[in-house]
Amino acid sequence: MASTTRERTTFGSGVAVTLALFAGLVSPAAGQAQTTGSIFGFPPAQQTPPAGAGHPLMTPQAIAQAEANFPQCIANLWPLAQSKGVSRRTFETYTASLQPQMKIMDYLDSQPEFSKPIGAYVNMLVTETRVKKGREILERYKPIFDRAEKAYGVDRYAVTAIWGIESTYGDPDGIGRRNVLESTATLACIGRRQDYFRDEFIATLQILEKGDVPYDHLKGSWAGAFGPTQFMPTSFQRFAVDFDGDGKRNVVDSIPDIIASTANNLKLDGWEFGKAWGYEVALPQGFDYRLASRSNKKTLGEWNALGVRRANGVAFPRPTDTAYLLLPGGANGPAFLMMRNFDAILKYNPADAYALAIGHLADRLRGGGAFVQSWPKEERGLSKAERQEIQGRLAQMGYDIGNVDGILGQKSRVAIQDYQARAGLLPDGYPDLVLLQQMRR
Repeated sequence: MASTTRERTTFGSGVAVTLALFAGLVSPAAGQAQTTGSIFGFPPAQQTPPAGAGHPLMTPQAIAQAEANFPQCIANLWPLAQSKGVSRRTFETYTASLQPQMKIMDYLDSQPEFSKPIGAYVNMLVTETRVKKGREILERYKPIFDRAEKAYGVDRYAVTAIWGIESTYGDPDGIGRRNVLESTATLACIGRRQDYFRDEFIATLQILEKGDVPYDHLKGSWAGAFGPTQFMPTSFQRFAVDFDGDGKRNVVDSIPDIIASTANNLKLDGWEFGKAWGYEVALPQGFDYRLASRSNKKTLGEWNALGVRRANGVAFPRPTDTAYLLLPGGANGPAFLMMRNFDAILKYNPADAYALAIGHLADRLRGGGAFVQSWPKEERGLSKAERQEIQGRLAQMGYDIGNVDGILGQKSRVAIQDYQARAGLLPDGYPDLVLLQQMRR
C-alpha cells in the first residue's frame, strides 16, 4: 500500500495493517492510524475497549443516524468530487445504488488481542513458501524487474517482498474481496474516520473517472486497500505509474504497473539504491543498551568502534553510512542497525515487525539465510491491558509517556529504559512480563 497517511490491510486482507494497529506489540515507528480486518486467521473481537470507544460518532445512536443519512451524505460529496475532476456522469453512475456496508463498523472499532512476540510474527511472515514463490516471481518477471530497477533505483527484492507479504503474491484472499467504492463510501459517511475516508472515496471515484482500474476489479480490504501490493486510493494517486504503456495505471491486473508503482512508492519514500535496509549485529559484553534509540544515529564506523559487529562476521561495507540500533526483541533477541531503507519500508507501513519482515524476506529472496541470533523464547507477549498497565505505572512515576493507549511508542520506550536502569535491569526498552512483574512489586 502507499505511504504515511494510509490505512493498510495485508496478509489475507490485513497483515501489515494489524501489525501497525497492534504496534504496542511490535514497536511502532510512527503514529499513523491504521485499521485492520482479520489477520493471521483471528476474527475481530471486542476483548478490549476499542480505539474509538466513547467517540461521539461511534455511539449506536450516531451510527444509526449516519446510516439513515447515508444517501444524503454521498450526495453532499458531489461538489468535492467535481472539484477533483470527477464528472457528474461518473458520480451518478457509481453512487446511485451505493449502500453502506455496516459490517465494516465492527472492524473499524475492534482491536483483537494478539499476544505473539515480534519474533513469532516475523517467522510467521517470512516462510519457506513465500521465499520459494518469490524467487519464482523474480525469475518469471525478470525483464520487468530489470526495467523497473533501472527506472526507479529500487531493489527488486524489496518490491517482491512487499508483494509477497501484502497478498502472498496476489492471492485473492490476501488482496481482499470487498468493493473498494462501497468500503470507502461507508467509512466516508459513518464512524469516526469520516474526514480521512472522504479523501479515499473521492480518490476511488477519480480512478473510475480515468478508467485506470475497472470497477469490478476494484476489490480489496474493508479499509479500501486494493491490488497485490495493497494501495489505498489516495496512495494510488500519488505513486501509481503506467509502466506497460497502455495509458492506464492498473495496479490490479498489470504486472508491469504493479512492480513499477510499488518501486516508485519506495523511491519517493526515500529508498537508496544499492544500500542495505539494515544489518543484524552482535553487541559486545557490557554494552550500554541505552544507546538503542531511533534518535541516536551514528555512523557504522562509530558503532564498530563501540564493539558492534555484523552478526555474520562480515565487515560493514560503507563505514560512513548512518544507522540507529533497534532491539525489537529486547536484549535477549537479535539486534539490528537500521538504515534509511528501513525507514522507507516503515513509510509503507509503520510497524517494526512489518518492516523487519520485508527486509528479511528480501534478503532471503536474494539468497541470504536465517537470522544468526535466535528470538527470545517468550511464553507470550503482553496483552493490551498489560501494556496499558505499564504505561499507567510509568505515568504515575512522573514519566511523560503520552496517552495510556497500549501503544508503546518512543516516549514509552525511553521511559521504560530509564526505569529499567533505575531498577537494575538491562535498559533495552523492551516491554515484557519481567518488566511488568518488577513494576508491580
